[in-house]
Amino acid sequence: MEIALNILLLLVGFVLLIKGADFFVDGSSSVAKLIGIPGFVIGLTVVAMGTSAPEAAVSITAGIQGSNEIAISNIIGSNVFNLLVVAGFCAVIKPYTIEKTMLKRDFPINVALSVLLILLVFLGSGLSRLDGIILLAGIISYVAFVVISAMKNRETDSEEIKALSPLKSILFIIGGLAAVILGGQLVVDSATFIATALGWSETFIGLTIIAIGTSLPELVTSIVASRKGESGLALGNVIGSNIFNLLFILGLSSTTNPIPTDSSAIINTIILFCITATVYVVCALKKGMGRIFGSICVAGYVGYTAYLLMTTI
Repeated sequence: MEIALNILLLLVGFVLLIKGADFFVDGSSSVAKLIGIPGFVIGLTVVAMGTSAPEAAVSITAGIQGSNEIAISNIIGSNVFNLLVVAGFCAVIKPYTIEKTMLKRDFPINVALSVLLILLVFLGSGLSRLDGIILLAGIISYVAFVVISAMKNRETDSEEIKALSPLKSILFIIGGLAAVILGGQLVVDSATFIATALGWSETFIGLTIIAIGTSLPELVTSIVASRKGESGLALGNVIGSNIFNLLFILGLSSTTNPIPTDSSAIINTIILFCITATVYVVCALKKGMGRIFGSICVAGYVGYTAYLLMTTI
């Protein structure tokens, strides 16, 4: 009975995370629009951070409560899910090409960050507050560079973002943030209870159930884009989200509370690097992702989940 109740609370937590992130993005984007910030800049910053809000809420809450396995495995699992399932499934729906800028700048940065994470986790046996500060400095530098580059190369301003009234914008921000925080609390508490009750490890829960749940915004956004014939946005959404996860969320989480790691975290970090590097090499050679490789990616995630079932439960 208690397990069923906690499964229900876990689902409620996911709903709060996803809808809260939506309201937070809408409210923040509206405020930015009202004060005259260009739409494309909003997309590169506010929206990108908003889609990573569920991961942030879960990892920070887990870190504060001492559930360190969930704090880091959530990020690793989310990034793996984004690369294999989100990018792969969208390619199955409709093959897409990738912009040169992403192949030359953003994707290599993602690969390099995977290497950096391995070094930090392996050499320091976890992420210290200093590591967190370094990662946060990295996301500030990355966002500043991307925004400056975009402003130099922009052609027209985006008018897709509609401004709400000032009062409604503030209510959306406050309500969305409250929902994200509460959702994060529910997800961590219920997932920890379920893992303990079933004898599963927090690592398995973080890498699979929580990772998938917090990655739903990226999945929905990318699928909608693919169905509208804008499949190229799928990988852009994935890479942007993964970079924010590694720099912003892990940085903020470890700065708030250092995250010690074990051997399983090191192994899964290495797996993340291998997946990131493989997808990058194939996409760079093909200048995009086709249905065959997309199907391989999705199948790869099934295999990865099977591996976790055998090694982490």
